[in-house]
Amino acid sequence: MRTFAGVMQQYISTDFALGILGGGQLGKMLLDVTKRWDIHTHVLDPNNEAAAKYSCMNFVQGDLMDYETVFGFGEQLDLITIEIEHVNIDALYALENKGVKVYPKPETLEIIQNKRTQKEFYLAHNIPTAPFSAFDTRKQLDQAAANNEIQFPCIWKAARFGYDGFGVKKLNSVADINELPDNPCIIESLVPIEEEISVIVSRNPSGEIALYPAVGMDFHPTANQVEYVYYPSNVSDSIKAHAASIARELAELWEHVGLLAVEFFVDKDQQLWVNEVAPRPHNSGHLTIEGCVCSQFEQHLRSILNIPLGKTDFYRPSIMANIVGPKDILGSFSYHGADELLKTPMLGLHIYGKKTTKPQRKMGHITLTGDSLKEIKTKISALKNTLQLKAN
Repeated sequence: MRTFAGVMQQYISTDFALGILGGGQLGKMLLDVTKRWDIHTHVLDPNNEAAAKYSCMNFVQGDLMDYETVFGFGEQLDLITIEIEHVNIDALYALENKGVKVYPKPETLEIIQNKRTQKEFYLAHNIPTAPFSAFDTRKQLDQAAANNEIQFPCIWKAARFGYDGFGVKKLNSVADINELPDNPCIIESLVPIEEEISVIVSRNPSGEIALYPAVGMDFHPTANQVEYVYYPSNVSDSIKAHAASIARELAELWEHVGLLAVEFFVDKDQQLWVNEVAPRPHNSGHLTIEGCVCSQFEQHLRSILNIPLGKTDFYRPSIMANIVGPKDILGSFSYHGADELLKTPMLGLHIYGKKTTKPQRKMGHITLTGDSLKEIKTKISALKNTLQLKAN
């Protein structure tokens, strides 16, 4: 394999052009690394005030699901990557045929975009996942419920376009179906969850693979959105090893290039179930910025640029807390309490730069590292409440 310096020479301070589809907080944090390395970057996002707008060298406002927009954005670039899965796949195939490198690969992204095809892939390859049924319309779902083919409680998931807990709903009875949209969906059996963990695996085009240790995830009790991510996770070494093995297998089966975050349920019998995957930097990897030798964002770039992958060791116990929009504010706002946070040693504050807020919208995160996970878990809860969003 060529040396790091030899490979990087073609990307650093040259005309090499990297495009990112999506300009949210993941793109913004990815650009923190490209700026350090002086890589020429272009970003496409529908929001003219996207978080990543002022961190890239060229920003284009446009629809990520529009073929002509995505193709036109990418055709003069050398490499395209994503920070969100909801992009036009046909345009990515066309760009690939034109000679533009596209990572993750369009064929992998096409499977992952749809929760039904995701789940069918797991079944076909004996990857453990919760039992499910798929429905194309609400009428089919209603008929299945009327025929007692659905066991309540269960989990409804929109087949496409779900994110951050949106597009997922627990159904306790037939009556809850009436509140659902008429979209393709899956119904999952309810797994008796004891723990939720995530493993992030990276792979480059040469086939080199690196895995981050499993992290634990605590979810908000009502929002179905992750609230805390922490290392080390609470699960046994055997479960960690099994989860890492499955994550590696998925990366190899897909010949994936870039990061792949694999979320798992651990049930009361200590069985692992793949919940969902994300072929990009992921919320469960944010604590790697302060906690790890190589952050997930640097690792994603190393992967897609086909350079040696970085070390994934954690320096010490670490915990990340999401900062989300309060339930009673919609629109413009201001932050209060940041000074108190920044007085705390070993704390990292990340503000995403979004101009407006809404309930449960991810606005930033804080990371705390220390010698004891128990100690920093107690401390971060109070710190999280110190930073407040107030309506203007």
